[in-house]
Amino acid sequence: MNKFLKEFKDRDFFYQCTNENNLSSFVNKNKIRAYIGFDCTAESLHVGSLLQIMCLRLLQKHGHQPIVLLGGGTTRIGDPSGKDKTRKILNEIEIKKNSKNIKKILKNFLDTNNKKVRPIFVDNYTWLKKLNYISFLRDIGKYFTINKMLTFESVKTRLDREQSLSYMEFNYMILQAYDFLELNKKKNCVLQIGGSDQWGNIINGVELIKRYLNKDTYGLTTPLITLANGAKMGKTNDGAVWLDKKLLSPYDYWQFWRNTDDRDVFRFLKYFTDIDVNEIDNFRNENINKLKILLANETTAMLHGKDAAKKSEQIAKDAFANNSLGSSLPSVILKKVLLKQKINIIDLILISKQESSKSHIRRLIKGNGIKINNKTVNDENLIIKDSFFNGNFLKLSIGKKRHLKIQLD
Repeated sequence: MNKFLKEFKDRDFFYQCTNENNLSSFVNKNKIRAYIGFDCTAESLHVGSLLQIMCLRLLQKHGHQPIVLLGGGTTRIGDPSGKDKTRKILNEIEIKKNSKNIKKILKNFLDTNNKKVRPIFVDNYTWLKKLNYISFLRDIGKYFTINKMLTFESVKTRLDREQSLSYMEFNYMILQAYDFLELNKKKNCVLQIGGSDQWGNIINGVELIKRYLNKDTYGLTTPLITLANGAKMGKTNDGAVWLDKKLLSPYDYWQFWRNTDDRDVFRFLKYFTDIDVNEIDNFRNENINKLKILLANETTAMLHGKDAAKKSEQIAKDAFANNSLGSSLPSVILKKVLLKQKINIIDLILISKQESSKSHIRRLIKGNGIKINNKTVNDENLIIKDSFFNGNFLKLSIGKKRHLKIQLD
């Protein structure tokens, strides 16, 4: 088996392939270009997109060149795959801003210096905006049948649930197939990679290229990831786990991985780090908490750099050390004048912007979920005093995972 495909399988990336034997043989003989598409529906990607990013890294590792398609055109329509309602339609300024930021995030993960493998960034709006509707229907639309399009999961699910599916969304799969055709013609792209929910769209592209150009191309999909507790990858109770540090700090990103369920640790070491698979298999007898820290350090270093990973680990040590007030914790500035106004613990938490509901804060206090300087707060009317501050800061803990340094200004 080809080395790229072998590692793709060893890391459990593999779900489906259009013609695995032919692809393996072709990649053994050629350095290829393969693409993955990212629609620009938000200003940042989140960890739900991370497996696809790791596929781009794996292509580079094995000497192949990834093409990153930023869907400036298809974002204007919205992919119905996995959705039970129409996406919000963004304006052109929003899409351009999102596309620029997503490109910046992806460059953190990819080698942009090696000319042979550095990513090619393309925006499908450059060709989709030029389409003539009549010509497109005549030249491309004739290769698609309504009968087959209705069988694809993204369409079938919506119709089975009697949920609205606009004609605009219905066209998405044709446009994605056309993207593959354009990339094959212009960039000699022979492989599209995507999540398993993209299988129908990918098949359409492979078949369109075969009929239109009489050329063989390939599709490869990865499994959709759910956490051991059944939750969707990329979402937490506090919201999405963003890859942009403006939306989620490196420390909070580190904590997300540090808090991985024991059952997911080995899977995630394979999925989301560059550690050799055989080395990961030898970790079976290691302490699970040490492996979680390893996972957190590797993933954080990949996105935010090694210094950010080390700093996040140190912050976590400070936060959980019983004899530490956490001098390196994230800071919230508190004006000294507020102490003279006799603010209470609820006011302090509201100022920290960690909670916005007074009733929820009261419930946390009743459940022993609030601490000052590692001591549990039992009184919701507790007044914050000068004596609470060690020098000019105190440590505020909210629940088990949120720890802050409240610093006097």
